[in-house]
Amino acid sequence: MNKVDILAFGSHPDDVELGCSGTIAKEVSRGKSVGIIDLTKGELGTRGDEHTRAEEAAEATKILKASFRENMEFADGFFVNDREHQMALIKKIRKYRPDIVFCNAIFDRHIDHGKGSDLVSDACFLSGLLKIETFDENGDKQEHWRPKQVYHYIQWKNIKPDIVVDISGFIEIKMQSVLAYKTQFYNKDIKENETPISSKNFTDSIIYRARDLGRLVGVEHGEGFTVERYPAVDSIFDLI
Repeated sequence: MNKVDILAFGSHPDDVELGCSGTIAKEVSRGKSVGIIDLTKGELGTRGDEHTRAEEAAEATKILKASFRENMEFADGFFVNDREHQMALIKKIRKYRPDIVFCNAIFDRHIDHGKGSDLVSDACFLSGLLKIETFDENGDKQEHWRPKQVYHYIQWKNIKPDIVVDISGFIEIKMQSVLAYKTQFYNKDIKENETPISSKNFTDSIIYRARDLGRLVGVEHGEGFTVERYPAVDSIFDLI
């Protein structure tokens, strides 16, 4: 059975680590299965290249203990939300049948983040339509499937979250997974090709954002998400 509890999408390798790896690490520790799918190889990144990024992504996957990681090999910077790309993702959603999907911020500094957000969200909806036919690698017809929830993690911009997940106790794993991308983030020995995300301030911001979100909800560290439909609880006491 290929089914996973959570399927996390990122437009680039490192998006998932930056946006929701604390939540992933926490749920994996509770026995949930998590898969990661990157839409592109991040080949347009200023520092490193697609080969170093693949090595870094593999290391981050081990740290997070994800069940698998795949790359769609869409064109970095140039993929679009069209039928071809939607159908490719529908096949993955139907293959892995996640209950929850994580995906990019609804809008952000990098144009791929908003595009990736819309693409994954649309594919999740279309995947539930009976009359869209897809076939797996063996040529067998896939059953339709729609995730119960699609949550958008927060990236460069400080978007107001709809929910905050308590990741207290998992910030260290989150940072280990982020810093597995050695060519991307702050390194005092690398001065050339500096970018907005290679500064020490950016690396520090990952922690102080988590601390601030945690402060706002009364825990040590938090990760924020925006939702596509109202979250529901069985009891008002389910809220912490």
